[in-house]
Amino acid sequence: MFKKILIANRGEIALRIQRACRELGVKAVMVYSEADRDAKYVRLAEEAVCIGPAASNLSYLNMPAIISAAEVTDAEAIHPGYGFLSENADFAERVEKSGFQFIGPTPESIRLMGDKVSAKQAMIRAGVPCVPGSEGELPDDPTQIRRIAKTVGYPVIIKAAGGGGGRGMRVVHTEAALINAVAMTKAEAGAAFGNPAVYMEKFLQNPRHIEIQILADTFKNAVYLGERDCSMQRRHQKILEEAPAPGINRKLIERIGERCVTACKKMGYRGAGTFEFLYEAGEFYFIEMNTRVQVEHPVTEMVTGIDIVKTQIMVAAGEKLPFTQRQITINGHAIECRINAEDPYKFTPSPGRITTWHAPGGPGVRVDSHIYTNYFVPPNYDSMIGKLIVHGDTREQALARMRTALLETAVEGINTNIPLHRELMVDAKFMAGGTNIHYLEHWLEQHKR
Repeated sequence: MFKKILIANRGEIALRIQRACRELGVKAVMVYSEADRDAKYVRLAEEAVCIGPAASNLSYLNMPAIISAAEVTDAEAIHPGYGFLSENADFAERVEKSGFQFIGPTPESIRLMGDKVSAKQAMIRAGVPCVPGSEGELPDDPTQIRRIAKTVGYPVIIKAAGGGGGRGMRVVHTEAALINAVAMTKAEAGAAFGNPAVYMEKFLQNPRHIEIQILADTFKNAVYLGERDCSMQRRHQKILEEAPAPGINRKLIERIGERCVTACKKMGYRGAGTFEFLYEAGEFYFIEMNTRVQVEHPVTEMVTGIDIVKTQIMVAAGEKLPFTQRQITINGHAIECRINAEDPYKFTPSPGRITTWHAPGGPGVRVDSHIYTNYFVPPNYDSMIGKLIVHGDTREQALARMRTALLETAVEGINTNIPLHRELMVDAKFMAGGTNIHYLEHWLEQHKR
C-alpha cells in the first residue's frame, strides 16, 4: 500500500478520497487553489499545497503545478477524482513518467475510451451492443453522409468523437438539415475538444440512461457492481440517480454486466470505470465509457457495501480485487440527489456565503459534502456543493427516507436546488419508476416559475 497520495481535485470528491485514505492508513496531500484555501478538507489535511489562483486552468488543470506538488511532498501516487484532469490521457502519462502511480486506468485505456469512435469499435469487438450508426468517423462527402443517415433512419444524432458532458451533439430530423448540422458540430467539436471528428447514431426517442459500474485489477480480474439509473437529466446533466434501475429484468442486467466485464478484460482495463447505455424497448445500447470514479458512485456503494474509492486505491497499489463476482449482491435501494448552489428552476449559479448549514440524519442517510456554516461557495467552479444519499430495504422506503432527509436539510445564504428535489420526490411518474431522459425537461416546461 502507498504511504502517501496526492489528491488532485477539490470539493466533495477531494474530501471523499481523503476519508478513504485515512481508513487505509495512507497520508493524503491536498492541493488547493487560492479560492479553496478555507475548504474543509484543506483544514483537515496533514499536508496541503496551494497550486495557483482560482481559475481552473491556472490550478486544478495545471499539470506541472500538480506534479511539482507531488514531488515536494514525496507522494507516491496521484488520485484525480472526477472532472478536471481525471480523463486526460496526457496527464496520466505525465504522472507515470514522473515516477508516480496514477490512480486510474492506463493512458492507453483513457485514450481508447476518450475517443467515442474508437470506444464504440472496441465495444463492438467485445460483443457489447451499440446504437446503430456510422461505423466510424463521418466522411467529408455529403452524398456518403446522406446515404449513412438513410440507412440508420431519421432522426439521427451527430456527436463529437472527443466530446463529453453533454456537449458536441446535434439532433437531425430531416435530410435537408443534415449537412449543415454535421458542419456545425464539426466546427464546435474542433473548438471545444481540439478534435473535429464527428460520428452519427440513431437518435432514440424515449430511452433511459442506465450505467454499469465495473472494477478491474492488474491481474485480469474484473467485476460489475450492478447498475444505476441516471435518467433524470437536464441538458444531459444528471440531477439525481438511483440503484438498482426500477423495472429492468435482472437477467438482462447480468447479461450486459458480463459483457462489460469481458470488454474490460480484453482491453486490460484497471481501476474503476462506468459503461453508459441508453435503454429502450428492452434493449441496451452502449454510448460511452467513463474512465474514472463518478459523482453517483455512492448509490452503488450503498447497495453493494463495496467502497469503490478504497478499491481504486488498492488496485493502483498492485493488490488483487478482494471479492469475486459471486460475492457481489445487490441489497435494497439507494437514491442520490445532487445538491447544487443554483436557482432551483432557472439553474442560474448562486455562489456566496452559507449562513446556515444543517445536514440531515437518521437510518440509511449519507451526506457527502465539503460545506459548513460560514463557508464561501466560490463562483469559479461547478455549482455542486454536496450529495444527499439514502438507502432503504425497498425503493418505496428509500423514497420516504429521501423526502424526510430533504425536509431536514437546511442551507441558507445562497439558493440551492433542494426545492426541486422535494417536488420530484412526490412526482407520481418518478415515484412509479422508469422515467426516460427527456422526462425532467418536459416536467420543468410544465412547472415553469
